[in-house]
Amino acid sequence: MPAAASCSEPPLPESNFEPCVLIPVYNHAQAISAVVDAVLAHQLPCILVDDGSTADCARVLDRITAESAGQVQLLRHVVNRGKGGAILTGMHYAAEAGYTHALQIDANGQHRSDDVPRFLAQARARPDALVIGCPEFDETVPALRFYARYLTHVWVWINTLSLQIKDSMCGFRVYPVAPVVALAGRQRLGERMDFDTEVLVRLCWDGLQVINVPTRVGYPSDGVSHFRLWLDNALISRMHATSFFGMLARLPRLLLRKWSAHGSAQ
Repeated sequence: MPAAASCSEPPLPESNFEPCVLIPVYNHAQAISAVVDAVLAHQLPCILVDDGSTADCARVLDRITAESAGQVQLLRHVVNRGKGGAILTGMHYAAEAGYTHALQIDANGQHRSDDVPRFLAQARARPDALVIGCPEFDETVPALRFYARYLTHVWVWINTLSLQIKDSMCGFRVYPVAPVVALAGRQRLGERMDFDTEVLVRLCWDGLQVINVPTRVGYPSDGVSHFRLWLDNALISRMHATSFFGMLARLPRLLLRKWSAHGSAQ
């Protein structure tokens, strides 16, 4: 069962639920066509953000867009800005286009697209919430990556003073668009691999509910990963340290929220 935490904001009316799919793409020429086909099978509009890909991937994205009969919108960065930068570009476009929710899924095919309806059902039921994937890894997951992510889990639990975010690194999730755009308007967010975790921590600080949805995650043998071991780990470490001091600054409010939630549950 999905785990949820309390939220201080009222839910949006169900009639105001207009989801889209957001896919950041950087040199995933081999996998992206299958990912988009799987998404379009669910009759969802799709926003692709080409984050400075090479010419061969750009041609694939152009073809996908031309063949999509208006279901796919392609946005482009001239130079690579990172996953977070691509997601924020897509979020701003989604807000301007009138979408209320954006389902983020990775372009390399590691996420189970059959779970898209389950994620959106949770978002439709609680449109004020963050719906995030809680990975169930298969045997293809690299052991080092599997165990190393637990260090991030611990930091997230410390920096939110809760266990509500089960996995902050899974790129399969549904955001309510307005809170993300509002957050990005007042806070500079990391634009690379630190984004996925930072945005969840800060939205949690803002009081958004978190719903964790189990989902199978694999690592295809021909999949492409752009995680840069030293640089991205340095960015993530800096993000955790900054979040820790941010948590200390918010400590009275976070403790009051926990106390209020505990009291209302009794």
